[in-house]
Amino acid sequence: MTSAAAFIWAKIFNCSLTPDFKKPSPVSAMSTAPAPKVVESLTVREFYESFKKDLNLELIVGEAGLDKVIGDKSINRPALALTGYLKYFANKRIQLFGAGEMGYLRDLREETQQLVMGQIIAKKIPCIVVSRHLAPTRPLLRAAADAGVPLFRTTLDSRDFSAQMTLLLEERFAPRMSTHGTLLDIKGVGTLLRGKSGIGKSECALALIERGHSLVSDDLTYVRLVGERELIGTSSELNRGYMECRGIGIINITELFGVRSVRLEKRIDLVVTFVEYEPGMDEERTGLEQSYYEMLNRAVPHIKIPVRPGRDLARLVEVAALVQALKSIGHDSAREFNERLIAFMAKQQPPGAGS
Repeated sequence: MTSAAAFIWAKIFNCSLTPDFKKPSPVSAMSTAPAPKVVESLTVREFYESFKKDLNLELIVGEAGLDKVIGDKSINRPALALTGYLKYFANKRIQLFGAGEMGYLRDLREETQQLVMGQIIAKKIPCIVVSRHLAPTRPLLRAAADAGVPLFRTTLDSRDFSAQMTLLLEERFAPRMSTHGTLLDIKGVGTLLRGKSGIGKSECALALIERGHSLVSDDLTYVRLVGERELIGTSSELNRGYMECRGIGIINITELFGVRSVRLEKRIDLVVTFVEYEPGMDEERTGLEQSYYEMLNRAVPHIKIPVRPGRDLARLVEVAALVQALKSIGHDSAREFNERLIAFMAKQQPPGAGS
């Protein structure tokens, strides 16, 4: 923005600008959330108890090894390992034996099967899953039982098992954290309200719910990173659908406003922080700067709203969410107005004035 355009901005919006005003950086300083909790492994017992219904798992042998650790969220098909090539064998993963692996094993003599399976199990694999409800060979059963390696069977074919298992493990291994804030769905924009205790987050959220928006979590939001790209927020099972309002107490949002007023989870698209107003404090007046709030190493658009008597915080948050929705599809009101202003000034400039 030129100095003349900055002056006109100040006149139009009554902003105070210093003489050395420069075009604001499109990205300002980034606020950071607390360190995340990362699940780096889970036991075979946790895997079996959590997913046996989703994956139709049946434990055949190896119950003694259920405390073995799965250290990788991917699945391994041990095709090359069955031929004896173990140089790059992914031994920390779940080993999936499909129709191809089982067909190859059956073509081998039992002594060779026992030798091959002994080499694979010696790599300290966590467990084996046989797909398509295929019957394990006797050497495979004997090797797993002797080494205490859990051997499962599923009715799913290899493709469906791999797809579902990948999603379930991605979910389980996803980095996660908790943050103090109230999360709402405002016309499809997941908006996290932050601010110190008693500043008015719950009251603002209650006004937004009354206007037809949905509550995801009140006061404490659990956040996880899904697919290395999306931050998903949710609440605990215990307080889902409940909200604390100072002076009233605990209220049941579903009973008061209906089932549509509560959501189980929502992607976080915007963070709004309420701060106490102080005379002379810096306030965003043009909207040309974009701040970010970092959670789980992902940057989320962030704005600060000063709280002072008479301000309709719910209306301001609602408009902020709508502005963010417009930005996400390429419409930035502040920049569009800035471009119109510069174009207007260019037309008003006398010929030769810029030379």
